[in-house]
Amino acid sequence: MKRLEDIDAVLFDVGGTLVSEAPPGTPVAELRADPRPGAIETLRGLARHHRIAAVTDTSAMREAEVHELLEPVGLGGLLEAVVTSVDVGAAKPDPRPLTEALRRLGVEPGRAVYVGDAASDRDAAAAAGVGFAAVDRGIAEAIERFRRARSGPFAEACRGVRPLDDESAGAARAHHDRLTKPAGSLGRLEDLGVQLAAIAGQCPPPRPEPAAVAVFAGDHGVARAGVTPWPQEVTAQMVANFAAGGAAINVIARQVGASVQIVDAGVAADISQLQGVVRRNVRRGTADLSHGAAISVAEARAALDAGASIAADLVEDGNRLLVTGDMGIGNTTSSAALIAALTGREASAVTGRGTGIDDETLARKTRIVEGAAGRTRGWLDPVSILSEVGGLEIAALAGFIVGGVAERVPVLVDGVIAGAALLAAEAIAPGTAARCIAGHRSTEPGATAALEELDLAPVLDLALRLGEGTGACLAVPVVQAAANVLREMATFERAGVSERNVPRNP
Repeated sequence: MKRLEDIDAVLFDVGGTLVSEAPPGTPVAELRADPRPGAIETLRGLARHHRIAAVTDTSAMREAEVHELLEPVGLGGLLEAVVTSVDVGAAKPDPRPLTEALRRLGVEPGRAVYVGDAASDRDAAAAAGVGFAAVDRGIAEAIERFRRARSGPFAEACRGVRPLDDESAGAARAHHDRLTKPAGSLGRLEDLGVQLAAIAGQCPPPRPEPAAVAVFAGDHGVARAGVTPWPQEVTAQMVANFAAGGAAINVIARQVGASVQIVDAGVAADISQLQGVVRRNVRRGTADLSHGAAISVAEARAALDAGASIAADLVEDGNRLLVTGDMGIGNTTSSAALIAALTGREASAVTGRGTGIDDETLARKTRIVEGAAGRTRGWLDPVSILSEVGGLEIAALAGFIVGGVAERVPVLVDGVIAGAALLAAEAIAPGTAARCIAGHRSTEPGATAALEELDLAPVLDLALRLGEGTGACLAVPVVQAAANVLREMATFERAGVSERNVPRNP
């Protein structure tokens, strides 16, 4: 196994990670170590380059007893140290067991990764400042996924996600109170202006213009499972329509002065002859998620990278407001499965009629969403979940969103497809959603579920369900007005207007 760059130590949880979890209450004398698939081989490979230790929250065993349990199966001798909850008097998610293991190894937290199977493992790693890899699909895959996650445009963008600037937000609120209007009289427009200032880190915020819509297109194997009456060929035909400027998103973008960039993230048909389409095709459509993983983790990472690089390019070209768009027959099924998996909601609560399916098709679609999301139950890694039930354009959208956020540019998010992508983006790079603006509320139930989960209030509610970025694009002038009010509206002092009798809390 290759060395993990910039990593000196790999720490492992024991039960559920290195060995099968014993039933609660099993007496120590009856414990038997049953190595998880690939555990011994993975540790041997890592031990050539890294310090190896274990951290376990057992309250009934000390280090020597854990070594004794693991020795007969070949794991004990690979561990330089074992820290148990008994040793430090703290169980996970307390970070002390991890920091104690690192102290014994002489390794800094930033140069270590913890491999585990439970939320408490993940939370302990975060509290200790240690990287984390979840064994959702096995220990070897967890290590490889961690390796891939450390490089590329998307990884770089994730490192650029920062908290909102509270000082600029406060300055924007104070400035609103000095403008020639009753305080709060512009309602949510004022809130948007405050958010734009916090995103940019300055008050007044920059003008969020020009705006650019990126329409990511990809096909879904699940379309062949009878979840939509539309044939898969429509995806490529609509991409051609976008390129020709004849789709709804083109019309609305022209109306609001936004440019449109079309990105082939995973269209099944060969559209290489089309002019005006950016080629980022990771593969020709996904597999059928009703039977197994839609894409591999590596393919999901490639799509995330593609989206992040598109965002960076658009910002470098001078765009100061990014808008999400999408196209893909079958993508409401994939989005519903992703929303269900990431929020824990029932499939029936997040699965809608998409392009207008009948009751029988809706029932079939809901069953498929339920089964696909159910396969990810208990998984901790959002990229694994994204690869299992997501789509290439959805992954690219997630990368695009994080890429824009990393550039301190507001990102206007469209409907249910973009909402699913934003859920994934937030799970991978916490803090992303706070820097995004929900353009509208789609009639798809999954869209509302995503908005509620992310605590986002949509700018518009026009009963739209087309996708393409249409709802978000319609919100562009509202967002731009929110910034321009802070930039251009006169204060009481400058306008010579007395504010002595102006009600402060109307």
